[in-house]
Amino acid sequence: MSPGQSASAPIAAPLLTRGELLRRASALVPVFKERAARAEELRQVPPESVRDLLASGLIRIGNPRRYGGHDVEVDTAFEVGFELGRGCGSTAWCYSLWAAHNWWLGHFPERCQEEFFATGPDTLFSSGLNPAGGKVEPANGGFRISGRWGFSSGCDAATWVMVAVPGARPNEPLWLLLPRSDYQIVDTWFASGMRGSGSKDIVIKDAFVPAHRAVDPERCGVDVMTGWELHGRLSYRAPLRCLAGWDLAAPLIGIAQGAIDASIAYVKERRQFGRPIGDFQGVQFMLADMAMRTEAARQLIYAAAARAERGEPDLTFHSAAAKCFASDTAMAVTTDAVQLFGGYGYTRDFPVERMMRDAKITQIYEGTNQINRMVMARQLLK
Repeated sequence: MSPGQSASAPIAAPLLTRGELLRRASALVPVFKERAARAEELRQVPPESVRDLLASGLIRIGNPRRYGGHDVEVDTAFEVGFELGRGCGSTAWCYSLWAAHNWWLGHFPERCQEEFFATGPDTLFSSGLNPAGGKVEPANGGFRISGRWGFSSGCDAATWVMVAVPGARPNEPLWLLLPRSDYQIVDTWFASGMRGSGSKDIVIKDAFVPAHRAVDPERCGVDVMTGWELHGRLSYRAPLRCLAGWDLAAPLIGIAQGAIDASIAYVKERRQFGRPIGDFQGVQFMLADMAMRTEAARQLIYAAAARAERGEPDLTFHSAAAKCFASDTAMAVTTDAVQLFGGYGYTRDFPVERMMRDAKITQIYEGTNQINRMVMARQLLK
């Protein structure tokens, strides 16, 4: 089979251009901003927001074309994640994961992809990627697994889950995909930030996973080229690991931009000593500095992601550097924005305070700074 050739009839779905997808994302920003407090209260993405994301076609950016995807590359989903992050960090976080997951699925064996998308192009899965909580044993035709995995963002809206289990080699897990009937969701998500992400625990008790629903992520796009052979999509020629993580960096920068947007509106409206706060030079310098760092992080993400899609050299180092800088920038900018508002900025009903909490807790999810700095150091010391 040549790259991109389909062995089954493709899912009929309208193709949307990059420009139209970004327009739809921008239109959802005020909608999600209005629902951000409700997402915190529900501790998951509101069902109406999930419906809006599905109706918009934005999640299908991650889908391979034959399963209802658009003729755009996966970096478009990163730009959408940035845009949506301006409105609601939790919703943008879950959107980015769902879209990235459906891109990851293109690396799985074709039989697995057919099973997953049998219910249509808007099928979603969440994940639990810490293998420490899982136990796996070989079984006839696959694996038997049990365990508990935390931080499964967006699991309430998903009908599948992908979990990591220890692989045959140290520090190189297997990823296994299971349908909703094979696992339980345990509501453990009572967090200070990203409350609306619904990042609950997944519990699996002695489930069988057939071999065709398993992949070694370290080999995907390296010496196993299933995604490229099936779909002919440029991003499937790059190592999966180099394109993983951008889905989380993009909404972080969107959160920072949302904090800047709120800061600008505030300094235009509030007055001190008879003058708008925005007239003061110190405030202007602070806003400019926040905007400069956020835009630099955004451009670095796009440039590094494009390098990864093209398969250029030194991908590991540049990917880690961009993700680390994005995380640092989001945390610093949202903290600066809160301080700009003085004591008012730390009140719970103020949106920038929520943005700061959302930006900080993402580092707990991924250990972003520590992991990426270790990756960079190892590359430098080679």
